[in-house]
Amino acid sequence: MQKIKVAIIGVKYFPSRGGVSRVVEDTLVNLKDRFDFTIYCYTHPEAENHMPGVNVVQIPEHSFGGAGVFMYYWKCTQHVLKHGDYDLVHVHKTDAAYFVPMLAKKFEVIATSHEAPYKRDKWSSLGKAYFRKMEKTFMKSEALLTSISKPLAEFYEDKYGREVMFIPNGVDTEVELDYDRASEFLEKNGVNGPFVFFAARRIMGTKGCHHMLKALKKMNYQGNIVIAGDTTQLPAYTKQLEEMSKGMNVHFIGYVDSKEALLALVDQSEFFFFPSETEGMSIMLLEVASVGTPVICSDIPENTAVFDEEEVLYFTNKDADDLAEKFVWAQANREEMANKADRAKKRISKQYDRIAVAECYADLYESTANKVATADFV
Repeated sequence: MQKIKVAIIGVKYFPSRGGVSRVVEDTLVNLKDRFDFTIYCYTHPEAENHMPGVNVVQIPEHSFGGAGVFMYYWKCTQHVLKHGDYDLVHVHKTDAAYFVPMLAKKFEVIATSHEAPYKRDKWSSLGKAYFRKMEKTFMKSEALLTSISKPLAEFYEDKYGREVMFIPNGVDTEVELDYDRASEFLEKNGVNGPFVFFAARRIMGTKGCHHMLKALKKMNYQGNIVIAGDTTQLPAYTKQLEEMSKGMNVHFIGYVDSKEALLALVDQSEFFFFPSETEGMSIMLLEVASVGTPVICSDIPENTAVFDEEEVLYFTNKDADDLAEKFVWAQANREEMANKADRAKKRISKQYDRIAVAECYADLYESTANKVATADFV
């Protein structure tokens, strides 16, 4: 039987650099033997042979900020339209929605929203206006629409009166952790002894690192604080964090490009702080829980939709005073925090394992290729 041919666009990095690209990559790992995938990505020396069984079309990256990304999506779309022999096209991220109507004229299209990017402080007012426009284009398109966030899917339905299918992110629960590489990061940055941990792919204001530092400073916390992530995206914010860090034992270790090393760092930390102000459905949060490290996180709907209070310790979003109080409690109740972490890990294995989530996409691909509706993830 001939495999269904699926094109993936809207993803820039292959191999993955976290975020959406990691979500897509995890799906490909589990479905590449059943479907004929072609992924469009930036040119990378490892892309062609990164995942045997997956076809790769590489497009050069343009260093023009948002305009460069738009040009990249345009070139991906033109290649799909001119050269693609696909049964369906899966478009990830609403910022690529401009091209969905073009693709829908020739192919069956699935379009997936991973977040509402205009909520991020990274973008200018012009960029946020573009994302809002793309959200409307996404919602009005002829594509079958999905979202990795249940609150976001409900928001779309309430605002636009159109159903968006909820399919959550899934994570690999059997990652072989790279403790040697993790130790290299710690030794290189002078981290000796126990530490608490914050990590994000990009260090930006809406990730809430400043709330964590404010809370720890309020407590006069003198333990090791390790912060992992790309600090070059918003230099002014990075400078703010560095100023806040004075007098504290803070270590900025940069972006950890290996998932195996990053999760080894998570595993070695005493507590993981997740003070994000807005999310879609954080793959980072899921991966941390899958390792079994106690989590202290903001009570935003995107987090409370995933875990309950028996699994993580919540603090009031953007409230550093409440975060400080919760961290004091966590330190005094380590056994209960460990129990929470164990329950969260079990939920990941039961509900958010990437194999189960990949099956949802498999059903969706098969039904879409045959123009048959399918039900939400349960």
